[in-house]
Amino acid sequence: MTTHAPQTAQSVMLPSSLDEAVAALAAMPAAVPVAGGTDLMAAVNSGLLRPAGLVGLGRISEIRGWQYQDGHALLGACLTHARMGRPDFAALIPSLAAAARAAGPPQIRNAGTLGGNIATAAPTGDTLPVLAALEAELLIAGPGGAQREIPVSHLLAGREMLHPGELIGFVRVPLLHAPQVFLKATGRTGPGRAVASVGLVLDPARRGVRCAIGAVAPMPLRPLEAERWVASLIDWDNGRALAPEALEAFGEYVAMACVPDQSPEPASPAVLQLRRTVAVLARRALGRALTS
Repeated sequence: MTTHAPQTAQSVMLPSSLDEAVAALAAMPAAVPVAGGTDLMAAVNSGLLRPAGLVGLGRISEIRGWQYQDGHALLGACLTHARMGRPDFAALIPSLAAAARAAGPPQIRNAGTLGGNIATAAPTGDTLPVLAALEAELLIAGPGGAQREIPVSHLLAGREMLHPGELIGFVRVPLLHAPQVFLKATGRTGPGRAVASVGLVLDPARRGVRCAIGAVAPMPLRPLEAERWVASLIDWDNGRALAPEALEAFGEYVAMACVPDQSPEPASPAVLQLRRTVAVLARRALGRALTS
């Protein structure tokens, strides 16, 4: 991707390993890591960012694929949306594949990466509610070979931040081998940024439902009480049956939790419409998961 903005980066480094990338960032704290550049270059073009240097991650093969680890998938941070959308990945983590396929036009999916989606933490990031519902964890690489793990929800909520010289190396996702769904609603202009989105997964081993709503707040929201309530109603031993009235109630429960009234005054038409959208998405997602 190119930019028409004035060239301000003083240096560009192209490490070939994760350790080299961390060392480059530690040596030049003002540098910015770049992989697909779909968000970074938009910020540069709009004048919001003038990086002093760039650390390109495109040559680091170890974080461009995935591997298996103790019942989890270890996803490299430079895994592109296009790669996650392919059938082999969809068989592994179907909700994340669906979110990746929904992440804009082909040129964005071919360039944009999982790690970039997380690090940018835009409210409309399509993979974010799915990662929150899956309770994914980040493996952070730091200077001197240091490593630490944090829940992805902590980074998105600002409870933990990346330290100077740190990079997201991998995303660890549990392999549930159970139904999971991603849905999103966009504006009238067609496919694009989400107005609201939902990632929902069933966890039969724990008899649990995990749901996260995206795009309606600065970070994905987990309606924990609604999750626990509907999980207690599901007949886990006989085909995961659930009455239609319970599906409707679940949608309303999620919508009220994630799009609450902000004042004693009646909710505005925009808030009511958003609440209806969230209710429909949550209801449909759970219905599809239960019948999968």
